[in-house]
Formats: sequence, C-alpha cells, structure tokens
Amino acid sequence: MPVTILVPNALQKYTGNSEAITVEGGNVGEALKSLAISYPELKKHIFNEQNELRQFVNVYVGNDDMRSLQGEETPLNSGDELTIVPSIAGGLDALIEDVSDTNLNKDELLRYSRHLIMPEVALDGQKRLKAAKVLCIGAGGLGSPLALYLAAAGVGTLGIVEFDVVDYTNLQRQIIHGTEDVGRPKLQSAMDTLMSINPFVNVIGYEEPITSENAMRIIEPYDIVIDGTDNFPTRYLVNDACVLLGKPNVYGSIFRFEGQASVFWAEKGPCYRCLYPEPPPPGMVPSCAEGGVLGILPGTIGLIQATEAVKLILGIGEPLIGRLVLYNALKMQFRELKLRKDPDCPICGPNPTITELIDYQEFCGLPKQSEEVVSDNNPLEITVVELKQRFDNGERPIVIDVRETYEYDIASMPFTKLIPMNEVHAHLDEIPRDQEVILHCRSGKRSQTVLEYLQTQGYTNLKNLKGGITAWSNEIDPSVPTY
Repeated sequence: MPVTILVPNALQKYTGNSEAITVEGGNVGEALKSLAISYPELKKHIFNEQNELRQFVNVYVGNDDMRSLQGEETPLNSGDELTIVPSIAGGLDALIEDVSDTNLNKDELLRYSRHLIMPEVALDGQKRLKAAKVLCIGAGGLGSPLALYLAAAGVGTLGIVEFDVVDYTNLQRQIIHGTEDVGRPKLQSAMDTLMSINPFVNVIGYEEPITSENAMRIIEPYDIVIDGTDNFPTRYLVNDACVLLGKPNVYGSIFRFEGQASVFWAEKGPCYRCLYPEPPPPGMVPSCAEGGVLGILPGTIGLIQATEAVKLILGIGEPLIGRLVLYNALKMQFRELKLRKDPDCPICGPNPTITELIDYQEFCGLPKQSEEVVSDNNPLEITVVELKQRFDNGERPIVIDVRETYEYDIASMPFTKLIPMNEVHAHLDEIPRDQEVILHCRSGKRSQTVLEYLQTQGYTNLKNLKGGITAWSNEIDPSVPTY
C-alpha cells in the first residue's frame, strides 16, 4: 500500500532533492527498504552493512516513535506518513524555589516591568530568574541569541563556555559578535555584549574546551545547561554529564534550513542517548561549515532554547521534556514528535553501563589529539605548499575538486577538475588509476571521505590536499576567496 516518507534536508541530496517520497510497504521495514531500493545512495545513511536500521536514525509513524510501537514491524495503512529523523540533539514545579534572599533594586524593577505585570511571572518569578544559574555551552550560532535574551530577561548568572576566536564567517549568524570583534576571543566579545545589555547579570566565562576532565566541575554549580554545541563528541559529553549530575539539558541543533529542539532531563524523561543511542560515523553528517546554515535559523532554535530555560526556571507551561520539535524554515513549519525514555539507555536506564564520563572522541570514532599530530606526516596527504611547488615545476597532477558546483562558483584553484562528492561514484571512468590523483574540498574533510571511498574501489594512487582550498587561500593565493 502507498505511504509517504518525509526525508530531512540533510539527506535530500541522496533523493534528488525530493522531500516527500511515496513508496509501497505494509510495515515500516518494508517501506524503508522500498525507499532504499529507489535511492541506493541513501541506503548507507539509514542502514548499516548488516541491513539494520542505523541507531542514529529514528523513524516516526505520524507523531509516534516506531520504537514505542512495533519497531520495523509496525503495520502501515494507506496514506500513512513516516518521518526520518537523523541526528544533526506537562508543567513542572519551579526549578528555583527559595528566593527569600533575592531582591530587585529600583533600576531592576523598572527594567523588568513588562515581566512584573504578567501574573505568570510577577515579582516572585523575576526573583527566580535573578537567582537562577544557567550555563551556555558555546557562544556561536545557537549560543548568541539564547544568551542575549536570557541576559535581557534577567537571568542572574550566565556561564559561557567558549574558546574560539571570532572570524568573518561567524558574523552571518552569530549576532552576539560584531565586525569590530573579528580576531578577538569569542568569550570576551560575548561577555562584553552581554554586560552592555544588562549590567545586573553576573557573566562567568570559561575560555577552555569542555572535556571529560572538566565537565563535572564546570556544570555542577548551574541549575540548567543549554547545549549550543556543533559537534557530536561534545553533545554526548554534555548529555552524560547532565544525566550524572541530574541537570536539565536544553538541546538544539541546526543544519541548512532545519532545526531540532528538546529538553533532556533524565529524572523526568528521556536523555539525548534515548533519542540517538550512537553517533553517526565521522564525516557522514556534514557540519554547518561544510553544509551551510541559513543565518536566521540559529535565532529561531536558540530562542526556543531560551524560552524553555525560562519556563523551567519559572515552573510555567509545558516544557519540551519527552517531545522533539522539528522546524523547517523553507516551509515555515513546526512539527512535534513524541520521545520515550529508552529502558536500555546505557546512562539513564535502570541498569546503566555508563557511570562516569568516557572518551568521547573515541566514542564518536574520531582520532585523539595525539593521533592528529601524527597525521602531519600522513603519506596520503599533500600540503598546499608542496602542490604549488609541483605546479611551479611544470607538473600537472590530476587534481579533483569534490565540492559542490555552487562552492566552485565562489572560489576555485587552478588546474582542477570538478566532480562533486555525491557524483564521484558515477564518474569513476574519469578518475585515472595509472596516475596520481589529488583530491580537495573546502577544508580536507570531504575529500578525505572520497579518498577512503575510492580506496574501496581499488585506487592506490591517491592523496588528500591538507586544509583544502582554505589552506590554498591562506598560504598560497590570498586572492582566492574563503567562505
């Protein structure tokens, strides 16, 4: 019988940019297999080598997680709608209860007057906001809007974890930073902006990456943690630390035109691992730096996160515990899916196997820092300086650019041939096996993925351009635009 499968933006490039696909299937498993047959390039992203559904891919029948139904055996009716949700992470009592020692001065009463005249907030609620301590992991795309609005709302203590530096590519969406901040530490830029918005807020900075060694120390003093991270190791680390410490974790993630938001609080509902038991393999899910993001999108998702934090502090409304909000900016559409607590969750289930923080780089299949240093002498890599010397010597090695056409239009290198990453499999006859082939992309990540794929096809004459076209611009030809 015909059913419709909704494919998220991150996977639509494998379906010819089709979002809604009609397939035949009597149950969920049959429908997914029909989809994989119709779109072979999509198959490896939803099924593993054993033809089992990958654990970082969730499928919903209507608004219900198939895992809470009959899994892949869940029967379908004609016209049913399935949603693929890959990882790209009732009212409560007030989180802050004792505000007997919290007072507002005359200036604060005036500043927060529009809150004070709302019966749901009033003076007691504003005191709760002032007494609250909220930790923001990151001062980037998501961290910018949520920190700005939490400061304006009067959250008394804001912790900011950030160790990056502001660059021009941040300014399209990271509104907490300005042009004059380019080159400055993001933490200092963010703290200055927050203090200019509300000098009554106590802003505490942590100019260090959050790791298994320091996460418990950093998170423990705070009432709420807001996840504004952009990588899987940190996302799982933050989740696990929050579970171990009993803290609510306000989650958000963004990619291109789509976003997700939820509240993970193991004491009252599921955690992030209940939704995504394991991360996708390295390189399978592109970052915003590789895939792009609509500059306005972080504002929408970040403000949802800020709203959820304020609701938790005040104890009003229905927080997103046990619910996942999906946002599609192109359609201006919000969807809500139910989440369930996984009884087999390794950290928040009744029989946890994770009782302390682990090595999250290893868990996500990424090299450790020591291994990354060794890669400086990787025989399968070539630097831009070495490539330039070969060009200057009159050599013309085969250089293949695996970026997208629209990226090639922004910037390109000399003597290169464009074969976008997702089209490589169809152009193997254009890639010689008897000559050296150098692959490049924006930063070297996608080209490394293509190199590994070509190795499985029997190629042995491959090198990856370290740092990609960005390194070429920075070290060889500054006239080549960076993006």
